Amino acid sequence: MKNLPFFATALVTSLTAGAFAYTVSGMVADENGQAIKGAQVTLVKENKTTTTGNKGEFYIHEDEQEVITPPPTDAISATHAPGFISINSGVLSYSQNGSKPIQVKIFDAVGNQVFKQTLQGSGQVDLSSGVKAKGTYFAQVTMGSAKQTIRFSASGTYTNTFDSEGHALLKQIQQGEALKFVADGFDTLSIPLGTLDTTVNVKLTKTAPAEEQFTFGYALKNDPRPSKGCGKASTLKANRQVENGEQFSLNVGGKNRTFFITLPKNYDNTKPHKLLIANHCMGSKAEDFVHHTPDYDHPTPYYGQQKLDTEGNYIFVAPQGNDNGTWNGKEDHQFVDEMITAMFDNYCIDTTRVFATGFSFGAMFTNSLAQDMQERLRAVAVYATADYNIWLPGAGTGRYDAKDLPIAWMAVHGQNDGMCNYNTAKTSALPRILKRNGKAGADGKFTDASAEKPKENSGNTGHTCYDFTTVDPRFPVKFCSWPGGHQWTAHDTGSMDVGQGWQQTWVPEEVHKFFEQF
Repeated sequence: MKNLPFFATALVTSLTAGAFAYTVSGMVADENGQAIKGAQVTLVKENKTTTTGNKGEFYIHEDEQEVITPPPTDAISATHAPGFISINSGVLSYSQNGSKPIQVKIFDAVGNQVFKQTLQGSGQVDLSSGVKAKGTYFAQVTMGSAKQTIRFSASGTYTNTFDSEGHALLKQIQQGEALKFVADGFDTLSIPLGTLDTTVNVKLTKTAPAEEQFTFGYALKNDPRPSKGCGKASTLKANRQVENGEQFSLNVGGKNRTFFITLPKNYDNTKPHKLLIANHCMGSKAEDFVHHTPDYDHPTPYYGQQKLDTEGNYIFVAPQGNDNGTWNGKEDHQFVDEMITAMFDNYCIDTTRVFATGFSFGAMFTNSLAQDMQERLRAVAVYATADYNIWLPGAGTGRYDAKDLPIAWMAVHGQNDGMCNYNTAKTSALPRILKRNGKAGADGKFTDASAEKPKENSGNTGHTCYDFTTVDPRFPVKFCSWPGGHQWTAHDTGSMDVGQGWQQTWVPEEVHKFFEQF
């Protein structure tokens, strides 16, 4: 058994300094386990810094001298002989000539206390009750105002290992001590430490590139912007429930306006959802989007988009136009605007991913919204739109005046449409959008892309979707033509009178892909 000198309070004056040491080491790698060379590792409170080697290894070691303050002179006569402690085969032996209690605490390598006992006089204590595993431990022994921390290893038989002088003192860790890791291209990581003698292996996460900012609009695949309703329960009161949603009302300009909401079954008010607005056609109504016998205009709810939302990422809403199924103009723009605000305030919505779609008169209204609500609508999809028989915002500075801003736009139109003329859509509605969607110049302003013409479908079957190349990639334009008539459920089997061809419509999938690119 090897004795370790332990000085009682009265004889601390004979020991002017103690040797203190600590070693912090480890490895630094990326998320795939590849070593990171040259990472800066800092022991914050000790202000010690090193860098990792070729294998990602780091090592911080320090041997220090700590001056011990002598006790008051009147304490010297309290006792006249030192005590001792030793650890051998898991047994702590202690002795002292004074009467002060000895407090023993055992800590594991990460600073967790595994043993604590107060001792008197002389004797032995079996540490196996607290020290049961292999590894490094620290015995902190306190007698009066004197304190030593002894490092030893437990190898199963609890044999002691000390330095060449027969003792090892661990420097006391400062409160809030931490290891800080900094490497180019990786997120900074800080790990709190419970001891100054430890091994730490860490993995750093690659820093995500900063999202590009623009004067107007967002980067493709931008991070969601949560609405005010995130984390809250809706305060909207439903008028009634229907098969696939609920009906609500808003007072807009002194007039009661109604709309229907369909939430995903797994709706989560902490997850920002995309919002899709479906505008009905003339002769139809908003309620048709929530429950309707399937036909070529209503094969599935919300123009087929609800069926494709298999993960529950969308909230669907359908505003009601006039009683005869038409849309008036500015008052309807105000209604949709205030409806969006109500949705933001009551549900968790990604404010950067609000989409609108519509057929026929609903398409013309959607196209009208696209002229002045570019700051709220990310993209629209119109089926059989036209630039007549509908109010279009004029130039101005008001809330519902036309704005010289781009918007992502997709159109589907039958080349034999006898209700909403195909050529009018191609030569009027389409160029109106392209004029504002050209690639931004050096000054950041969007250019005119209306000189580019779409490739059109030829023949009596099939369809052609053309993606414009001169537009800004953040504001894509797609124009789809097919040899059909006035219906939105375009298909590749010819006219709308051919059996149940509309059931094979390709439109919902194309529109879903168009919206999902954002």
